[in-house]
Amino acid sequence: MAEVRARGALPLADQHGWGARSAENLFAAIREKARIPLARLIFALGIRHVGEGSAGLLARSFGTWPAFRAAMEAASDPESAEWEALNAIDGVGTVMAGALVDFFQDPGTRAALDRLVAHLDIIPAEIPASESPVAGKTVVFTGTLETMTRAEAKAQAEALGAKVSGSVSAKTDILVAGPGAGSKRTKAETLGIEILSEEAWRERVGCAAADRRRYFRFLRT
Repeated sequence: MAEVRARGALPLADQHGWGARSAENLFAAIREKARIPLARLIFALGIRHVGEGSAGLLARSFGTWPAFRAAMEAASDPESAEWEALNAIDGVGTVMAGALVDFFQDPGTRAALDRLVAHLDIIPAEIPASESPVAGKTVVFTGTLETMTRAEAKAQAEALGAKVSGSVSAKTDILVAGPGAGSKRTKAETLGIEILSEEAWRERVGCAAADRRRYFRFLRT
């Protein structure tokens, strides 16, 4: 891609079988594909243990490519604040953190990333909403979710400024309980935590059934 872009549209148009319009269309397509959201880039790197949902989580946690890369390189020191902060992100854990650090410690990988990123327009992650009804609240999902996957539920909550936890504690604000909710619901009832059905949760965050598919398509872009 770098070689093609360096040659430019006009020299390409002089090649057999190419015209000015077809050459410009090619370069327009290249420019469009070069614009990529941070989450999609992180996922596309193919780092072990980093799936699409985890890539989105990392993108929202660090915001920009320079911040993400600098943190991953600094986290190679297990005594560093960056390593501690990486492991503190809910949903990361030591296995994923180790895979991220190992990926960015390879000199050949870093050099390849430099060449790649030089030709990309990386879109920073969306800043979580601060005025949503669940902003700043700790939410736990339990039981079977019927209208969205667990990954979609987590992405939705985090995009609205909530923190998603895997366990119920006194710091939990909302438990979203689907069919089959067990011990987490019992504990939430004991602690007096607000319990919502999946439908009630969707009403709370303003995501009606008619808008759900469009909403999640936006989250994945």
